[in-house]
Amino acid sequence: MTDSINNLGRRVQTEAAQRDAMAKAGAAKVASDAPAPEAPAKPASGAAVGGRDTVELSNVAQKAMAEPDFDRAKVEAIKQAIKDGQYAINPRKIAESFYAVERMIE
Repeated sequence: MTDSINNLGRRVQTEAAQRDAMAKAGAAKVASDAPAPEAPAKPASGAAVGGRDTVELSNVAQKAMAEPDFDRAKVEAIKQAIKDGQYAINPRKIAESFYAVERMIE
């Protein structure tokens, strides 16, 4: 079920897909961390360079960080509808949303 206000269902599916992709990338990284022949001194990804630690994000993580968690225009439209007294509340939809959240928690 996808909530039309905040797309909760779609967001949960997207986050699950991102976690799976990150887990696969992590598993591939662990497999590739086997000892390799000595190479010339070159700082590795995530290694301290000049006394500072560096972190590189995967493509999936970069995309997840770039996307906003909500639709700002939709939020503003809802705020205005509430101010104008035009926002209709559907108790059934609210109850279904609570039910969906409870199912995710279990």
